[in-house]
Amino acid sequence: MSRRFVTFLLAVLLIVAAAVASARTAVVPPQAASLAESVNALTTPEMDGRRSGTPGGDHAARRLADWLAAAGLRPGGDAGSFLQTFVLETSSRPGPASSLDLLGPTLRKLDFGRDWIAHGGSPAGEVSGEVVFVGYGIEMADPAYDDYAGVDVRGKIALALDGAPAQLASARIGRLDKLITAKRRGAAALLIVGDDLPAPDKTAVEVGLLSGAVTREAADVVLAPSGRTIADVTRALSAARVPAPFATGTRAHLRVERVTDETRAANVIGILPGVDPALASEAVVVGAHYDHLGRVDGVVYPGADDNGSGTAVVLGLARAFAAAGGAGRTLVFAFFGAEELGLIGSRHYVNRPAVPLDRTVGMVNFDMVGRLQGRPLHVGGGDSGSRLRALVSDAAQADGVTLDVDGSPYGPSDHSRFYAAGVPVLFFFTGGHGDYHRPGDTADKIDATGMARVASVGARVIERLAAESRPAYAQVTRPARRQGAGAAAGGGALLGVVAVPRPGTDGLKLSSVMPGTAAERAGMREGDVIVRFAGATVDGLEELRALILDRQPGDTVSVLYLRAGDAHTTSATLGPRTD
Repeated sequence: MSRRFVTFLLAVLLIVAAAVASARTAVVPPQAASLAESVNALTTPEMDGRRSGTPGGDHAARRLADWLAAAGLRPGGDAGSFLQTFVLETSSRPGPASSLDLLGPTLRKLDFGRDWIAHGGSPAGEVSGEVVFVGYGIEMADPAYDDYAGVDVRGKIALALDGAPAQLASARIGRLDKLITAKRRGAAALLIVGDDLPAPDKTAVEVGLLSGAVTREAADVVLAPSGRTIADVTRALSAARVPAPFATGTRAHLRVERVTDETRAANVIGILPGVDPALASEAVVVGAHYDHLGRVDGVVYPGADDNGSGTAVVLGLARAFAAAGGAGRTLVFAFFGAEELGLIGSRHYVNRPAVPLDRTVGMVNFDMVGRLQGRPLHVGGGDSGSRLRALVSDAAQADGVTLDVDGSPYGPSDHSRFYAAGVPVLFFFTGGHGDYHRPGDTADKIDATGMARVASVGARVIERLAAESRPAYAQVTRPARRQGAGAAAGGGALLGVVAVPRPGTDGLKLSSVMPGTAAERAGMREGDVIVRFAGATVDGLEELRALILDRQPGDTVSVLYLRAGDAHTTSATLGPRTD
């Protein structure tokens, strides 16, 4: 290649670069009115709380995809779309081949869905055996009470009443307690008698034992050879106040078919290609999770701040940079699904990035940025990459925003997935409040003016990340445990688990366990289901919070939990909250 041609080629490239640069205009950050409009749109009734894997969550994803397309971004999802789908969870339900047949002395097939129903969490399988009535199916040490005393249920089908006798009502014995006890005593299956047949999603937690629910009328048929009825035995137990198990004289065959369903959710990915030929192959990810808790027991959790606010800011920035003609590096605008269920969407993106992670120079995450209200703007991750502290400080100073920079890149939000994969991160957050993970997180409480200030600082940070030399990744020592958004904690003590409200009162399934906390030290991990804490029944997140509220750092408590259908007991020494 001649020197003259090289000179000519360089001149052409300079002319092209100059033309591209001249085509760009200044980035105008989103204004308060448009941000408030976006938050309102994300909290309308049809969004239904935006829980991933639900129609409301799917509706939010489609709306975000439409907005990105209208802004002129390129799709970064699957098969030329804006949606990057992933498996959210696999669940099971009893299939139509499930059956409960009485084998004798009278032959009868009980109707599935009318007389009985298998539990949603029951494993598949079948068993034949004698049916033994075990009262309420309770075994307790204090006060001493054992419904299995004097009866052998090994290899048999146990039949138990729902609830507890009056003298033990305060103990609050749940379905999981009964199943754990029946399995420990060697029963081949457990049938629980109640007024109504519960929906499978209310009984979805698995306890590795064939199980189901039967109506009182169906249970009377089972008890008929003994000459008793459910009403008779209930009155007798109430009067005697002591257990009275007995063989019913009925043999039965129980079969549970398990149908597995796959629930999918999606990230929404839009790409704005870089305009600097020397930098365009590298990317900055600008992200926020758009999901929330959805509807729990009929109540909608709107999630205006968590995280309609961050979603609105990222959407506003995508529109702003698109209108300005892009940036030097490629910008990937990512709306993550299933953050509330354990950072599932961001984990999927990190495993299948739109731009390879070794060419991703940084990730900027906006999560709960809707209540600045005159407080300092918190930005985490300042020490995760070289020059990040100075970059953020300069941006905030230019906008007159008071800043609280935390060097730690750790925390229960999507940026932590990127940092763990070797990408420097920044995490924008305006602070916690009493409406966190509650129905009161509504759009009317959003500080839209404050959001606009956050967006302005974010725009300056993103511009510099997209134009300057890439920050060098830095390994940061994990700090002393802090209470993060979503953690179950009390007034001064911390267990260190993250969970979200779910339908029913069937224990508490953990979305994640915070590293270095009491829960991790006690051996608990993501997917475990807490059944009892310090001996008390755990019906959900609020129940656990209330129980921890009565504890102090240093207290050691027992925890009964399920993992893959097996019960485990551990001791957890609670740590302090430092937030």
